[in-house]
Amino acid sequence: MTPFEEEIEIKEETEILDLSFTINLSLLDRALIFITKASDFMWGYWMIGLLLGTGILLTFLTRLIQVRRLKNSLQMVLQGATKKDKSEKEEGDISPYAALMTALAATVGNGNLAGVATAIAVGGPGAPVWMWIAGFFGMATKYAEGFLGVRFRIKNERGEMSGGPMFYARHGIKNINLAKFMGMLFAVCGATAALLGTGNMMQSNSMALVFNREFQIPFWISGLIITGIVGAVILGGIKRIGSVSERLVPTMILFYFGGALVVIFSHITQLPAAFSVIFKSAFATKAIGGGLVGVTIKQAISQGIRRGLLSNESGLGSAAIAQAASKSKDPARNGLIAMTGTFIDTLVVNTLTTLTIVISGAYLKTAAFGAPEALTSTALTAEAFSAIPFGGKIIALCSFLFGYSTLLGWCYYGEKCLEYILGIRIIYPYRLTFIILLFIGSIIQGPHRYIVWYVGDVANAFMAFPNLLSLILLAGLVGTMTTKYFYKKEGNNP
Repeated sequence: MTPFEEEIEIKEETEILDLSFTINLSLLDRALIFITKASDFMWGYWMIGLLLGTGILLTFLTRLIQVRRLKNSLQMVLQGATKKDKSEKEEGDISPYAALMTALAATVGNGNLAGVATAIAVGGPGAPVWMWIAGFFGMATKYAEGFLGVRFRIKNERGEMSGGPMFYARHGIKNINLAKFMGMLFAVCGATAALLGTGNMMQSNSMALVFNREFQIPFWISGLIITGIVGAVILGGIKRIGSVSERLVPTMILFYFGGALVVIFSHITQLPAAFSVIFKSAFATKAIGGGLVGVTIKQAISQGIRRGLLSNESGLGSAAIAQAASKSKDPARNGLIAMTGTFIDTLVVNTLTTLTIVISGAYLKTAAFGAPEALTSTALTAEAFSAIPFGGKIIALCSFLFGYSTLLGWCYYGEKCLEYILGIRIIYPYRLTFIILLFIGSIIQGPHRYIVWYVGDVANAFMAFPNLLSLILLAGLVGTMTTKYFYKKEGNNP
């Protein structure tokens, strides 16, 4: 039970004792309780096992691809960044580098600021350890998604590339009835997640929250501004999204990297103690430091892995949609480029967020430590950055940039999912709907903002389920072709 749900139940019991026979809970209160319970069920041990199990299976079948080929993958990204990638002349809509930046635009979002902070606020400072573990195996999952995204992509009626889990499920799984079902299931779940969850309302909600905290800007004004600038780009389609992403994403990551390092170096003497707190809390059920309140290992694992997936998207299948649009004919190469997204997101950006929150002591002001006015989401990350001049303003700007980039990428993902179901005629109505829901997400604040977060969690789980099952069914193909391409082709032993 979350602190918010507990507070609502206490309120209900008190009013019953007072013999008040009125309806004690508002519709939003009840919605919060329901969606919290749904989120806890969807992110139970069964989903965590499926997520990690798929990553472990693909790690084994690809011969530890995330370790043995990480250097190669980073070199490919560097070639794209310096315009030395010769594959940009091949068939496709955008360059492989722009495809990675589009995927990173969708991946490096407020999940890195608000998601990591929320994991720590609810699951304690040890939750990020499970984020890192899931991220390591998730690199192999992301490799497989990028690989299959290009391997089974098609051209649509407008001559554009279309691909993703719905296509590799439909054309890769041998049982035709199962293939059709899995492809359609992912498309429906992906479109729902894009409209209601991770890539839309959750982002605008966090952006509006931090701007209200730092600049006292009303939520509805932030919502209008966000809606306008996002709409100006997404109405131009993938080429405009890719063009903006490949300029915006490196800039925003470097900006955040610099700010986080200033916070860490200003507390550098506490770095060993910070790591000690993080790793002890990952496996502890008793008091650590200020005293964990009711936080179990299960909560740390669940929060770490679910927020890790929200952050790096390994297992969602979203990166496959972006990689399918790239100018490339080499699935294995795209797989390597895709997996760098998880490396950058989880093992670099998330680690910086974790260290700033713990090393600054901001983690003690959370519900996990019984703080009376508990901080969470971007407010917790802003508190960590308040240790340096204009720290809160830096987080406000990063939240805006991260959220903005994520909205661009996820609009494209949802578009491709609905295109799979209804064809290209749905594209513009979908984009308009996306923009409207974006505004609604920005104005749902207060305790009820967790409705937006937990809806995102549930949507992520529904989206991940058919993708992970498809990856398991196609794991043999990924392993065989990867071994042939990277090991036997070079004369090395597999």
